[in-house]
Amino acid sequence: MSPPATRGKNKRNRQGDNVNITSEILRKIHASGRVTDGDVNQLYMIWKPVCQGCRVNTKDNPNCFCGLIPPPSGSRKSGLWQKMPDILQALGSDPVKDLRNTDETPAGLTNLGATCYANSVLQCLYMNASFREIVFSVEPDLLNEQPVLNQFARLFAQLHASKMAVIDPAPFIMTLELDNAVQQDGHEFLTLLLSLLERCLNNSKISKVKTVVQDLFRGSVSQVTTCSNCGRDSDASSKTEDFYELELNVKGLKSLDESLDQYLSVEQLHGENQYNCELCKSTVDATHRIRLRTLPDVLNFQLKRYEFLPKTTTRKKITSAFGFPGELDMGLRLSEPSQLEWIYDLSAVLIHKGTAVNSGHYIAHIKDENTGQWWVFDDEHVSNLGHRPFGEGSSSSTAKVVHNDTVLPSCAGATPADTSRSSVDAVLPQSLESNVGSHKESFSSIDAYRLMYNLKRTRKNDDKRNHIANIIQLEGHKGLHNGFHLPPHLSEDIKDVNAVYLAVCEEYKLKKEREVHHVAERRQEVRSILSEAPVRSLEEPFYWVSTAWLRQWADNVIPGAIDNKPIQCSHGEVPVSKVGSMKRLSVKTWGILFSKYDGGPALSNSNCCMTCLIDSAQSVVSADSYRDQRTLMRDLANDVITKKCSDGTYFVSKTWLQQWVRRKNIDAPSEADAGPTASIRCRHGQLRPKQTGAKRLLVPEKLWLFLYKDAVAVKPDDPLGCTTFPSDSELCPECSDELSEVACFEDSIREMKLKHRQNHERLATGKSIPLSLNCTYYLMPSSWLTKWRNYTSASGKNTSSVEPEVLDPVIDALKCEQHSRLLERPPYLMNKRGMLIQKSSSTDALTIITENDWNSFCEEWGGNKEKGIMAIIESSDVTESNLSGCREDVSLCKDHPSSQDEASNGPEIRQPVIRTSPEICEDCIGERKSHELAKKLNYFNEDISVSLVRGKEAPRSILEASSATSETDRRASKRPRKTSYGTSVNLKVSGSTSLYRLKMMIWESLGVVKENQILHKGSVIIDQESATLADLSIFPGDKLWVQDSEIHEHRDIADEIADQKANAQDPEKGFWGTLLTTTTASPVV
Repeated sequence: MSPPATRGKNKRNRQGDNVNITSEILRKIHASGRVTDGDVNQLYMIWKPVCQGCRVNTKDNPNCFCGLIPPPSGSRKSGLWQKMPDILQALGSDPVKDLRNTDETPAGLTNLGATCYANSVLQCLYMNASFREIVFSVEPDLLNEQPVLNQFARLFAQLHASKMAVIDPAPFIMTLELDNAVQQDGHEFLTLLLSLLERCLNNSKISKVKTVVQDLFRGSVSQVTTCSNCGRDSDASSKTEDFYELELNVKGLKSLDESLDQYLSVEQLHGENQYNCELCKSTVDATHRIRLRTLPDVLNFQLKRYEFLPKTTTRKKITSAFGFPGELDMGLRLSEPSQLEWIYDLSAVLIHKGTAVNSGHYIAHIKDENTGQWWVFDDEHVSNLGHRPFGEGSSSSTAKVVHNDTVLPSCAGATPADTSRSSVDAVLPQSLESNVGSHKESFSSIDAYRLMYNLKRTRKNDDKRNHIANIIQLEGHKGLHNGFHLPPHLSEDIKDVNAVYLAVCEEYKLKKEREVHHVAERRQEVRSILSEAPVRSLEEPFYWVSTAWLRQWADNVIPGAIDNKPIQCSHGEVPVSKVGSMKRLSVKTWGILFSKYDGGPALSNSNCCMTCLIDSAQSVVSADSYRDQRTLMRDLANDVITKKCSDGTYFVSKTWLQQWVRRKNIDAPSEADAGPTASIRCRHGQLRPKQTGAKRLLVPEKLWLFLYKDAVAVKPDDPLGCTTFPSDSELCPECSDELSEVACFEDSIREMKLKHRQNHERLATGKSIPLSLNCTYYLMPSSWLTKWRNYTSASGKNTSSVEPEVLDPVIDALKCEQHSRLLERPPYLMNKRGMLIQKSSSTDALTIITENDWNSFCEEWGGNKEKGIMAIIESSDVTESNLSGCREDVSLCKDHPSSQDEASNGPEIRQPVIRTSPEICEDCIGERKSHELAKKLNYFNEDISVSLVRGKEAPRSILEASSATSETDRRASKRPRKTSYGTSVNLKVSGSTSLYRLKMMIWESLGVVKENQILHKGSVIIDQESATLADLSIFPGDKLWVQDSEIHEHRDIADEIADQKANAQDPEKGFWGTLLTTTTASPVV
């Protein structure tokens, strides 16, 4: 059994078939004069079956409702049938997304532009439980007096108890008067912030609050200088200095232990640095060292990642790997033995990403003291890292777990092993414990900028040391974070903020539910109504509805009123011409839509416009008649064009008629049918002469009458649009007279040019003139001769050449005004096959001509024979022997023949010399060349080429191209091009561009670091970065080449540009002008 045929199930008829059927029905209506119900059904496509399963909504079937909505599993890019998340975007962002996951998940801080440095430091301070608890215990009265302290406590309170996952630090940043668009140094910010908080808290009546900064962060050192002669310490050695952080060197060191060893190492003072010992009463050798006297609970290490470069007076970031332990024993580093255990746990790592000093990005990796979990704080984004500061088993190019050091009980302060062997994350197994010792993890990072360690809280320490965290206890029951509620003066505000936020979340949730419910209802409504819309039989009554309105009703979440006006004719009915823009609706469906959406007007099956139908029938018949007549006329026009018809009586434009014949057969005249005689009509309204390009053809009278009728029908208001020219029409006399005058003038010009070419046959053809010794010649500007040659050789249609100027001013321009001497040097001569000729007349400024040529030029072009520049060619021997007898106004010019000339077989003429009258003005020529050179160097936005050469030597082609001069007006691509020797690129430069700027452009285009560039022009190395390209004689079109020395490591050009901008804007401004740099506490409110 054969499968059922399905290919033609919903196959649409071709448009041409419907048009033919409609035309036949309209012709029948015109012939009979009446319209039947069958005619209406056919013309309005009512007979077509209800469509099923079309991909698109068909215009030629009013019973097709397919494609108005997508399939059940489909969606659209806009409107009612979008995906639900896209529809809900109109409600705004979902505030629930900003809800903190759990009470134990830290909150992030909004980056206000360039405040990542402040966010990282604030998170480090907040995550310190002891410091946080002290901040929460500050008296309300003190908070009201100190705006900075008040905003600081409120920020901590929001981080502690807010329901939001991201907190806005803007109030605190604004109180400090910081510029949130300027990147600052995180180290400087923390130092100044602690100093400011210390001053603010100094007014507290609670002792532990008053001294919290000192108690937590302050340690002390002493600078010990010991005389090598008597062994006595200096008096100043007993004095102690407070520190809130230890600044440690990173360059050349691999780990924190090495940096501490260097920091506490003994320095020898000798030579110019000798110590003046009071006991020895003389300058002697001595030693100097730093001794740790006391250590704080929170030990901060500032890693000196930036070094100053004296050569460039800039700073550079050190990106070498640096190791540090997870547990640090500082007991052995104290100057005096202690019974306490000075063991610290790593609590935070402040990281600076990027290679630039004045840019980059700060983040913080911080340990939660209560859970032991590490978190990464990247402004708004906070993520869990597990039990290691750089994640469990993660891998990156900035940090890693390097190894586990075995720590024996007798050597708790052992130095960590080398951490420089890799710079990627690699997490090893957790520490193991054994009977012989324990394992201590170490970490390594290339971006670690600050390390924070917290003193371990052991029973031994708690018994003998009054730890601050054991003294401060906040009232209340256990709650958010380490078991404490906020004090009332802070918790009330947070409760209000949380209540408002939760109310917004609930409001959004209700709006979202309403919107989802409404969309679901609308979709169900559309599907239900469209399923009831089709009219199933021809006899059933129905209503017409605009397809455009039906489509927007099915697409929009909130549709408008019914609008059927677009499908009405001028009689208020439904014309047959709108059948492709409307659909048939069942009476039931129309009633539902009209009752709900109102509008209209209501157009039923009885509203088909019979008047428009009769007019359409008349138009079809008229179009048939016109099309048949036009077909006959087109055949006749073809005969005229092919010269098969000779009974023409009227002129039309030949070009217009050819285009008219090529046009498709149409039902009525169009705009293109206007103006059959417009191009053969002159400005006087008469027939133009053929010589003016007005080609015309004679057409028969019946063809002319057809064309004339169409032209007038298209443009009835244009009296000259279709001027009639019978075959006996005379040409316009005025145009004929003008044509005769032009022809006579052109004939005279042609004869004059021919005579000039005959008078100067060799100059006209560009051939070299044979020269002889001791003969008189004249010098002419080569540019004038070229213009004369182009002018005299132009003939026929090529008449665009410009007539050369009168000779006298041209010759005068060759002489300087001050001395009346020659401003150009005579051309070089060469001996070719025994004949002396000018070496290159095409490139020389002057050309040698004979005396006869000069006299003829003076007669033809208004020249004064006496003003000519005379030239006499003599042998150098003759010139030297008779030099004393030469005329004073005649100068000499020796030619230097090439090796080819010397090798010629003709008679030898040694070193011919040209004497000129007037003589050459060397002073003015030198001055002019200086001006030309200055003008050449004063260029702007021109191209030069730079090639990157791989290898020790440049190819010969590069050296030759680099030494030669290129075409400056040639268009050049800016895109780098691969060549056999490397990469080449064209750069836009100016004469004022510095070499430093050019090197930056090369860095950006070819990727060669500025310090590694060895730039050449030809074989000469170009240096001096402060010099301009004009100073270095680099012209437009020059070809330079560069080598990469590969001495300095590669870095990103964006960092260099960022440093330049930062230094140019306000170098070393820092926090000047903010509250952080004031010497007093914040102002009292």
